[in-house]
Amino acid sequence: MDQQKLTSYPKEKISILLLENISDAAVAEFTNAGYSVRKLSGALSEEDLIAEIKDVHLLGIRSKTQITRNVLDAAKKLQAIGCFCIGTNQVDLKAATEAGVAVFNAPYSNTRSVAELVIGLSIMLIRRIIDKNIAAHNGIWMKEAKGSYELRGKTLAIVGYGNIGSQVSVLAEALGMNVIYYDVETKLPLGNATQIRSLKDLFGQADIISLHVPSSRSTENMIGAEALSYVKPGAIFINYARGEVVDLDALKEALVSGQISGAAIDVFPVEPEKNGAAFSTPLQKLPNVILTPHIGGSTEEAQHNIGLDVSSKLLNYLEKGASFGSHTVPAISVPAIEHTHRILHIHENVPGVLSAINTALSENKINILGQYLKTNEQIGYVVLDVDTKLSQDALALLRNVKHTIKTRLLY
Repeated sequence: MDQQKLTSYPKEKISILLLENISDAAVAEFTNAGYSVRKLSGALSEEDLIAEIKDVHLLGIRSKTQITRNVLDAAKKLQAIGCFCIGTNQVDLKAATEAGVAVFNAPYSNTRSVAELVIGLSIMLIRRIIDKNIAAHNGIWMKEAKGSYELRGKTLAIVGYGNIGSQVSVLAEALGMNVIYYDVETKLPLGNATQIRSLKDLFGQADIISLHVPSSRSTENMIGAEALSYVKPGAIFINYARGEVVDLDALKEALVSGQISGAAIDVFPVEPEKNGAAFSTPLQKLPNVILTPHIGGSTEEAQHNIGLDVSSKLLNYLEKGASFGSHTVPAISVPAIEHTHRILHIHENVPGVLSAINTALSENKINILGQYLKTNEQIGYVVLDVDTKLSQDALALLRNVKHTIKTRLLY
């Protein structure tokens, strides 16, 4: 099929808006495919986004822009949202699903960046480099070995053995560390790592603890005073996962008491919306503590890979109707059929919709040459291939089917 005719909608009329300084790699992908892109460097407030989004077909964001139900209600032409990051918690996924808006992200693209930094932080903390660095900047010569250790032979405890946690595990073993991990699911270990069944047992054995869990109701404040009391005295604590997971006041107490000898924190319950804004945390000015501004995955390589990954998913959905990787629209990916036109139909997941579609087309003598259906709890997604001469008639009929959310003539 002619690659220039993958979409029936004129490419020059498709509006693509990228916020938060998304990588130029993404811009290049859209531009090379024949589209124009508007790119803004910062996040937008709900009010500003509502004003901007009314004619947007594809929206790209990172972690700061909040996609609320009000924003989605205003986005009448929006087909898909690309979260150019690993998470999607900044999007109201329920509202996006109800609106038939596909939401994509890049869950794996910055894995290596975070894993490398966790290992680097472990070395800095266990050697107490932070305190020696500050002393040197203040004109004090602090040459001593007391309290400084090698990573080799130490035990690293990983909470959450997913994409990043397992990568940290591999790198840690390469440095001669013993790796143990805790996960709510049974996970096959990489290398010689060992799964531990409780946080209490995990923390009691660990020299270094690193968190790699998602943000959810079950993980909110999962590391508080009680969990920290299980930690082996003098252990090091690293959170480059999600800010809501750790009670920072409890962590401060553990640091002040010496229960924990050092910490590195990159994520916080409340974070500024833009660079240069004021920032406060209970952990400021504590010794042997590294604080970074949510940059765990912020490398040039990661942003480049994320740009390629998410833009590819958005283009595949826009031009082919492929929804694999979407958190909202059910996953379908089907090859093009020659000499047909393809229609995409998103509807509420209630009984009888597919029957109504088939009835409407058959009564008007429109033959279906290919049909694919996938549903989730809220919506159904149908891909139909029909005769080219009758596609406009079919599109009009499908728009009038009861419980329809979105209908689009793809090509």
